[in-house]
Parts: sequence; C-alpha cells; structure tokens
Amino acid sequence: MQLEVIGVGGAGCRIADAIRAAEPAEHSFLTDVFAFDTDESDLERVVVPESHRHRYGGGTGLEDGDDLEGNFEQGFEIGRAASDELLAVLDRGTPSAADAFLVAVGLGGATGGGTAPALVTALQRQYDVPVYVLATLPADREFDPDADTAGTGPHAGTTARNDGSGVPRPNAATNAIIALDRLDGLANAIILFDNEAWLQPGETVADARNRCNRELAARVGAIFAGGGAGSGETTAQNVVDAADINRILGNESAIVTLGYGDQDADTGGSRFGLGLVSSEPDVDTGEAVSAIETVVQKGIRGKLTLQCDPETAERGLLIVGGPPAWLNRRAIAEGRGTLESTVGENGVLGGDAPRPDGESVFAAVVLADVESDRVAELRAAADAAR
Repeated sequence: MQLEVIGVGGAGCRIADAIRAAEPAEHSFLTDVFAFDTDESDLERVVVPESHRHRYGGGTGLEDGDDLEGNFEQGFEIGRAASDELLAVLDRGTPSAADAFLVAVGLGGATGGGTAPALVTALQRQYDVPVYVLATLPADREFDPDADTAGTGPHAGTTARNDGSGVPRPNAATNAIIALDRLDGLANAIILFDNEAWLQPGETVADARNRCNRELAARVGAIFAGGGAGSGETTAQNVVDAADINRILGNESAIVTLGYGDQDADTGGSRFGLGLVSSEPDVDTGEAVSAIETVVQKGIRGKLTLQCDPETAERGLLIVGGPPAWLNRRAIAEGRGTLESTVGENGVLGGDAPRPDGESVFAAVVLADVESDRVAELRAAADAAR
C-alpha cells in the first residue's frame, strides 16, 4: 500500500524521520513524509527534505522557539487554527496518491497531541482514506517524581522527571489521556508505543529515542510495505493490501499494538528445501519451518509496542517475510493458525513478503482493539495529578 506519513511535534517528527530512513528501496510504500512543528530549530534537526518541513503556530502569537510548557489546551487551539494551513502544505507532495495517512505524535507534550485531533479531522474531511495515529505514551520517569532510573547505566540511582532534555513534564500523563480521549472517534485506529516498557534501566527517553524509533519504524515498514506488488519470483503468494490493513485496524479508533520477530537466514543453505519458489531449492525444509515458527512466536508473544495480553485482541494480522526460499508455505499457514488460536479465526488475516535481498526471516504482527493495563495506569496517574 501507499502511506503518507506526517510527523507532528518533536517526537512525531523524529518518528517520521525514522520511518523514512527505514523504507526499503525495493519495496517502497511511502508517498511522502512531512514534518510539522511549532519550533523551527527542532525541524532543522530532522532529515525530511526542507520542502516537506513546516513550522506553524506563528499566527497565534507563538514565537519561534517558544515552549508550550505542557499546556495542552494551548497546543489544541494552535492545532485547530493551523489545520487548513497544514493541509495546504501537504499539496507540496502527492497526498491524493495515498491509501492511508499515518499521523505520528508523542502524547506526553502539548504540540503533537494537541494538534493531532484537528489535523486528523481535517484529513478525514479532505480525503476518503483511513487516517491512523501512531503515538508514543510517556514513561513514568518523565512525570513521576518518585520514579527513578535504578540500574547500572549512566543515570543509575537518579531521579528523572523529564524526557532527558532537562524540561520537566509533570503534565505528561494528563496530556496523553486527554489526547487519547479526543482522538477517540476521529482516528480510524491508534497505534501505541509505550516508552515505559522500552526504556532500559538507567536510561532516559532522550538516551533511548533513536533505538526506540528504529524499532518502531521497522515494525511500521514490515506491516505497511507488506508483500509489495512484485513480479515474477518476488511476487507474494498472499499479498496484504490496503484493504486488508484497514479491515484489521478498523474504523472505530481501536487501540493497536505491533509485534515483531526476526532471525538471521543463511542464504547459502543446502540443496534440500521446500519454499514458495521451487527454483530456489537451497534451504533445508526443517530449518525454514523452524525459523518461521520462532519468529511467529516472537511476534505474538514477544515484546509488543504496547504490552497487553494478545488474547484480548479482537483482530490480528500476520506477515511473514524474508528470502523467498525460506518462506515455507506450510509453516506460514501454521503461523497464521497460531495467531487464529490466540485471536479467533474470524478476525485474522495473513500474508507473505518475499525479500530476495533479505538476510533474515521476520514476522510482523498487528493486534487490534486490545485491552492494556498501561492505558489504565496513565489514566489513574492523570486523575491523581488533576
């Protein structure tokens, strides 16, 4: 499918940057990538082309370099005032060619989360395609004065009340919950990445952001690039297209989490094999089956972007990819059966993604309409802070 990615605010722009960097040349899935922020200096730090970067908020009295200081309502009003302006900027690209929009934001601050509701509404009004939100949830150490970074890292035993930039974010949990509530009913689906679960001991969000953004971008690329149109030997047996993704993500602002597992593939292999492509009989069947079983289990039961019990998901999607000779049909079908036994067979779709130049076998998993304790924890923290 073709995806238009829009990063809003500091965190959102960095995520959009990471997705652009991770796009595989041989399986392009991005129409354009845009970066929108109220701070020009932050925009200059991203690699998105200058023509696709835009500072907004100047007409609202916000001077370049001014910090919203966590004032969500100010961010919301600025976003509402700028929504038509941002739509006009998108015309520098080819938004009409997109099968869907992905608006990337961080929910702990005021810029991305504040702007997202108005921008999503404007996109829904202008284009007849799904609008998904990709959002990061703040870590406890960003807003909780009692949360410490105990461990062996460089910040071991210290108290961290901010994102590593030195700016306290006591309103982070409250802002995240307000943003989620306002996006409910607007976004087709909300894909969440929980910073708290992905930080290592002794790490601040600033320490971890590049690593976490790469992890998130890998999952987005594996899912939205799908099997690609392909031709000849590289054609997927079961292509996951835009309609499939929309069916799984839904249209009712479902909370979504992403899973991923990969394993190195020896592309030398042996002369025995049973892959999707009979002209490449150089992979042992047992090795291929074992690799797919392993990555599928990692994708479903391993670390998710938002931790939850997979059994709570209403719908699921599985994409298994890698060198064509490793994509054993029986193993892929069994992997889908594994996801069906977790989610329910009526709510699961699956496909394969041949990567002739790939050096690993991977499984990308979408779990949609899940229940997560983390959102409830943030809501409780927000209630306590009010």
